Amino acid sequence: MTEAQLSTMDGSRGEITVYRWPNPDATHRVLLVHGYGEHLGRYDHVAAALHANGAEIIGPDHLGHGRSAGERVLVHSFDDVLADLRAVADRAGADLPVVLVGHSMGGMIAARYAQLHGAGLTSVVLSGPVLGSWAPIALADGEIPDEPLDVSTLSRDPAVGERYAADPLIWHGPFKRETLRALGRCLDEINAGPRLTPPTLWLHGEDDHLVPIGPSRAGIDRIRGDRFEQIAYPGARHEIFNETNNAAVLADVTTFVTRTLGG
Repeated sequence: MTEAQLSTMDGSRGEITVYRWPNPDATHRVLLVHGYGEHLGRYDHVAAALHANGAEIIGPDHLGHGRSAGERVLVHSFDDVLADLRAVADRAGADLPVVLVGHSMGGMIAARYAQLHGAGLTSVVLSGPVLGSWAPIALADGEIPDEPLDVSTLSRDPAVGERYAADPLIWHGPFKRETLRALGRCLDEINAGPRLTPPTLWLHGEDDHLVPIGPSRAGIDRIRGDRFEQIAYPGARHEIFNETNNAAVLADVTTFVTRTLGG
């Protein structure tokens, strides 16, 4: 697989960086959505697994994240993020079936995107998604601690946390109050929104302390459609794509995608 090709485009609130892992023999396109404070450059191995399964992969660094413009991790409204994601998808074209894959906050974004644009999606994969409710949102109305993330909560593989802590493109500071409020509004919209119409796979680590499985399960149960599958991984922490069993997780993803494509 070739390395990601980076380009830029005008987003809702400034220039955003777009990643594309091309595949001249692609049978489908994956729209990949990263989580809070991180960037899509951390997903090369995910893209490699999807690419080997016949995908071209595209996705942006969200505004205020990674290589994209904007104050770090400041999101006034996730409508802006959703509009940017739709613009990236539109620029890629309508020549291939589209699969949506989102992790963590990216899973929340993907769920809302699927509610709004589900007719254009072949299937949806939600990895450790922020759904239902999320405890940090309550910090928006009080004191927001400036404490670094406990990187041991990411994965049982300590190297994952070490790389995370050393990555200059990752935000290592406190939450922004406006972003937490925007997260809360987006969850309210998802909870009140329609059920998901595309086939959907929900994946979660049972030992996820950053986005606990209970609230996420309650959230997905509220919006899941008739074509729904779920897998919980015993002992796995938050970043299941970076867990010690990540090969099995990615195999579960590609098996689901192939099945929903009719392969």
